[in-house]
Amino acid sequence: MSSASQRLSAIASQITGGGESIARKRVLAKNADDIVITLAVRTPLTKAKKGGLKDTNLDDLLISLLTTVREKSNLDPNLVEDVCVGNVLNSSAAYLARSAVLAAGFPETTAASIASRFCSSGLLAVQQIANQIIAGSIEVGIAIGAESMSTNPDGGAPKFSDKILNHPLASQNQQPMGQTSENVAGQFGLTRAQMDEFAASSFQKAEKAQKAGWFKDEIAPVKTTIKDPKTGEVKEIVVDSDDGIRYGTTAESLSKIRSAFPQWEPSHTTGGNASQITDGAAALILMKRSRAQQLGQPILAKFVAATVAGLEPRIMGIGPTVAIPKILSKTGLNVEDVDIFEINEAFASMGVYCVQKLNLPPSKVNPRGGAIAFGHPLGATGARQVVTALSELRRSNKRIAVTSMCVGTGMAMAGVFVSEH
Repeated sequence: MSSASQRLSAIASQITGGGESIARKRVLAKNADDIVITLAVRTPLTKAKKGGLKDTNLDDLLISLLTTVREKSNLDPNLVEDVCVGNVLNSSAAYLARSAVLAAGFPETTAASIASRFCSSGLLAVQQIANQIIAGSIEVGIAIGAESMSTNPDGGAPKFSDKILNHPLASQNQQPMGQTSENVAGQFGLTRAQMDEFAASSFQKAEKAQKAGWFKDEIAPVKTTIKDPKTGEVKEIVVDSDDGIRYGTTAESLSKIRSAFPQWEPSHTTGGNASQITDGAAALILMKRSRAQQLGQPILAKFVAATVAGLEPRIMGIGPTVAIPKILSKTGLNVEDVDIFEINEAFASMGVYCVQKLNLPPSKVNPRGGAIAFGHPLGATGARQVVTALSELRRSNKRIAVTSMCVGTGMAMAGVFVSEH
């Protein structure tokens, strides 16, 4: 197709009629081969080393969530052919994933795999299960994102070879995430006040959502054990809510927090305007629409598409400004067609820049708050965003969500999902 034809096609795809673009109508249409989500659920997100899941290892976290998925879905577990687990930090995740699937009551015929693209691993798991169904490799699968940052701390970049260290682009992957946040703030002229205001808004939206009970249909309680660090006493508890949301947070209160990285200019990033280190997991069941109807499964949403994009690692946080336009182009959508943008709040610097660069209406961005307010379990967040977005679409009677994650090594993912209601 010629460049002129491509431009005409792009224009035609956005011709509106009846208040909706042709692209939006096309995405909203229902077809037998649609990849649909029949269950979307997550655990609470709790503070690493301090919260209710601090002593829950990755395998027990997976067993708890997978058991909930099996029981809540009323789906014959023998029909689940593959479970893909997005995880970043656990070096034994492949062993744990397959073992947890079996321990949660799925048969020996249910396979398991690991997906890792750092912070977008949960979304990558969704994409991989969806792609397998599209290709005809499987009919029913489960996508999970899970991370126990309490029991698997993030050690940062490994020791690199001289070839990497001497390469101008590859060597950027030595930079800690805090440094990349400061790079974004410095390069794009972001102020501390802008970052604190963005973070305060995240806390305030999350506080409103939690008090209103909006998270309840997202969250599956986790029955686990916790050890008292002072007495050593181990007791059973039920963790049923996110614990990182600090009520009453304002930009003024955040402005009093000292810089977390004074060694890097402009030193605007703090413990108050960056994502929290957190434990948690999220899961989704996927299959074709025709299969869901045959099985009598409820259809919550449709997976439309997902994509990945690359950029300089030193400013990895602005990744959504590359990935979101790419996924919109692939689906023919524009910003006006999308009702909700779930952009991971790795740092307020990247949040501020992404909203500005993409010219997104703030009301459409993370309406329940984000990782600054309730945490970022690395491998889980990509799937957690989908769960949250679908819940918010149902509550607000809206339809289309875009989720996007930056990745520390200079990549980003974005996906499009449509609520079924």
